[in-house]
Amino acid sequence: MEYTNLGRTGCKVSRLCLGTMNFGPRTSEPDSHAIMSKALDLGIQFWDSADVYGGKQGEGITEQIIGNWFAANSTKRDQIVLATKYQGAMGPGPNDKGASAFHIRQACDASLRRLKTDHIDLYQMHHVNRDCAWDEVYGALDVLRQQGKIIYAGASNFAGWHLAESYFAARHRHTLGMVAEQSKFSLDCRFIELEVLPAARKYGIAVIPWSPLGGGLLAGMSGAEATSRRNINPEQARKRELFKANLDKWQAFCKDLGQRPADVALAWMLHIPGITAPIIGPRTMQQLEESLQALAIKLTPEHMKKIDEIWPPVRHIDATYIHPTRNEAPEAYAW
Repeated sequence: MEYTNLGRTGCKVSRLCLGTMNFGPRTSEPDSHAIMSKALDLGIQFWDSADVYGGKQGEGITEQIIGNWFAANSTKRDQIVLATKYQGAMGPGPNDKGASAFHIRQACDASLRRLKTDHIDLYQMHHVNRDCAWDEVYGALDVLRQQGKIIYAGASNFAGWHLAESYFAARHRHTLGMVAEQSKFSLDCRFIELEVLPAARKYGIAVIPWSPLGGGLLAGMSGAEATSRRNINPEQARKRELFKANLDKWQAFCKDLGQRPADVALAWMLHIPGITAPIIGPRTMQQLEESLQALAIKLTPEHMKKIDEIWPPVRHIDATYIHPTRNEAPEAYAW
């Protein structure tokens, strides 16, 4: 396993991040526990979750599954850099979501209970903050840090200017601020290269891509896999039709390399300056083990150029892919 710094911090994290969104809804608790144990054995010690994961509002089922693993493997907790998120709706009340100091305190304490741990290593705002002043957000996060409940703060789905705003707001308060950003990023969705990645590199913010395989689009799936629940939804079908020519060239390119398309897609991402650790979300042990092949693939400048020709940067992508009513980042490309 390869390791790198978490943004401008001295904390080392694995170049692949174990995503846990499937734990509960698609992967049973015993299988999830087996995947977590194997991931750690393989050196993947950077794990990501969120309070809203699990499929049932307010229950935090995925965090509970992780917490049960920690309870059974208490001596291994300090080997793991544990990340989770807040801001999503955890109940019907007006303060059961958001980035207010009121909600941050409640959300953190609830996550700690479910995770069966006394601290969260990276506590992330799940979507861009548009409701609360940074003084309120950082005030709440600094209290949690002083209490030993969190170590680092991070963000998800921020635009480049949001990262800059958060950085200078933290400097004004003489606090560390956001050290990581989770963004949607894949060969078929390269929007963050315009501003998010440059901003992150400038301000020492780790970039942790989610959906690095484009929801399975880049994995070269066929047969039963291609008609799975995720890939028969209308949006995925539309993407497959829109990018058919790209996909044909992509599969031919990967075949020439003698590598699985999913592994090449991850390897490409690991070659991009500023990318810290793409999130892999294995449903099975096989998917987890196969993902490590990406670390062994070395792409030459010629390979990278060819990939750019197959999957051009965002300025060349057919504009019909962009939802016409979503013109502001990050909703123009994320959610």
